[in-house]
Amino acid sequence: MLKTKTLVIKTLHPRWVSMSVTSSFPPPEWIHPITDTSDVITPHPPKPSPYLHHIITILNNTDPSHIDHELNSFCNKHLIRLTPSFISHVLKPGPGRVGFLTRPELVYKFFRWAGSQKGVCKYKYFHDLECYVHVIEVLCLCKDFVKVKVVFDEVKDKRFVMDLKCANLLIRSFGNAGMVEELLWVWREMKRSGVEPSLFTFNFLLNGLVNSMFVESAEQVFEVMEKGVVKPDVVSFNTMIKGYCKSGRTSKAVEVFGKMEEANVERDKISYLTLMQACYADGDFDSCLKLYNEMEEKGVEVPEHGYSLVIGGLCKDGKPMEGYTLFENMIQKGCKANVAMYTSLMDAYAKSGHIDEVIRIFERMNRDGFKPDEVTYGVIVNVLCKTGRLEEAMYYFELCKENKVAVNAMFYSSLIDGFGKAGRLDEAGKLFEEMVKDGCSRDSYCYNAYIDALVKSEKIDEALLLFNRMEKEGCDQTVYTYTIIMNGLFNKHRNEEALKVWDSMIDKGITPTPASFRVLSTGLCLSGKVSRACKILDELAPMGVIIETASEDMINVLVKAGRIDQACKLADGIVDRGREIPGRVRTILINALRKAGNSELAIKLMHSKIGIGYDRMGTVKKRVKFRLLVEK
Repeated sequence: MLKTKTLVIKTLHPRWVSMSVTSSFPPPEWIHPITDTSDVITPHPPKPSPYLHHIITILNNTDPSHIDHELNSFCNKHLIRLTPSFISHVLKPGPGRVGFLTRPELVYKFFRWAGSQKGVCKYKYFHDLECYVHVIEVLCLCKDFVKVKVVFDEVKDKRFVMDLKCANLLIRSFGNAGMVEELLWVWREMKRSGVEPSLFTFNFLLNGLVNSMFVESAEQVFEVMEKGVVKPDVVSFNTMIKGYCKSGRTSKAVEVFGKMEEANVERDKISYLTLMQACYADGDFDSCLKLYNEMEEKGVEVPEHGYSLVIGGLCKDGKPMEGYTLFENMIQKGCKANVAMYTSLMDAYAKSGHIDEVIRIFERMNRDGFKPDEVTYGVIVNVLCKTGRLEEAMYYFELCKENKVAVNAMFYSSLIDGFGKAGRLDEAGKLFEEMVKDGCSRDSYCYNAYIDALVKSEKIDEALLLFNRMEKEGCDQTVYTYTIIMNGLFNKHRNEEALKVWDSMIDKGITPTPASFRVLSTGLCLSGKVSRACKILDELAPMGVIIETASEDMINVLVKAGRIDQACKLADGIVDRGREIPGRVRTILINALRKAGNSELAIKLMHSKIGIGYDRMGTVKKRVKFRLLVEK
């Protein structure tokens, strides 16, 4: 018969509690992640425990619901228990644990299983701080913030003594997760435990505050660094630049960027690119170019994204040739291009009217092995449509479909507009109806393009039906939609209907543009309702809508139509109501007469006192009216 005996084992961890157990089997061995070779003379570094690979394999290949059973079976079979250092080593993100990081429920299960391990004799397992830190780190990376808060509450309850390594990891994890309250708790615990922050601690703290948009708090931390023993490095400066850029305070970011030179901190590509990105977003393309030039002068590597920003900025600034020159320099330096660069150049050349250049760049892009995306194809289709090369546009449109490139509403609006302007209404209408069948929702651009085509073909009733259908289908009618419809109605002398459309636009809160009022005022002036146009103009002012060219537009329309007397009457009204100074109105009228070919009246007005001079009748002084021009 096998005799029983009491086993006493040396304590392995200060937090383990003594237990006394009588067993007929050898006691389980507490396993560390690294084999202890301190008592062996060997030239080789310590090796990982052979059990480490087995445990990680079990975790990566087991369903979370079965993890307790699998781990218990393995540990009982081999008579082992896992120490806190082993558990923290497994939980720590690293090579071989990639699958583990994508399964937060598995991490949590393993952590809970480890905490429930039963010791023998005098020992019971307790997680140490490092175990909690690593499980929080993994759960934060997996964005399982509910479990993070549960685990963190346990950390607070246990009142561990904080050390620098754990504090840094916690601040980094909470900072990346945007958990500011937890991050600041760790900072306070460091102070309570007498742990002095390192440069890494400050940088993790700055990054956490900036990621959570607590930029003012980050400012205070940065000031402490500037005045303290631990001075800010390039990472600290870059983090503050990022914070200011994210909060829209680009001028402050520029200020911090300038301080780097004063503090003898060398700027790196992150410093430049962060600021360059902000300047690009602000539309400050000159600053983008200056930052790029500075990088070139100082020998700082310009990555692909940096070139994209500068080339894109030049293109948006209407400088495609400068953008293309920089593009060629980039290629010569061995930096690779991308689809976005080609597309920016094509779009810029298209807007400047250099259609052949657009086609040339597109062909080069294909030769260089770049596959155009929907934006690139959208640019080429739009360019071809605007230049009337509709068959070529349709070729690329069909090519997109064949290559399964996403075809959006912009493709259809370009084609509908192109066919509409060419008077090919049947094809425009076919595309308009087919786009929904192809799974593409109509937007206001598509409606506006087709409505405009109908109006220009004098099919105003069909345009009105489409206008009403637009509202029923839930597509927003824009100010441009109303402008097209009003123009069509005025051209058909349906003035009252046009006015109703204007009133409907105002009632819906759509702000008129100079173009929309120009259509209205032109229609009213040509129908002899100048005073009505002036009244509507007066009604717009209290709404905060000021059409600065309105008077000029109306005078030009009347003069061009040969209604000089009405133009002069309007000019007098403009001056009498104090809308414009007499000299400016006089200049407008002279230019209008000259453009209309009425040079005789233009010269007469130039050499007279009309508009700016005065006649005296005794002691009364009266301004010479513009209408005198046609009365004499």
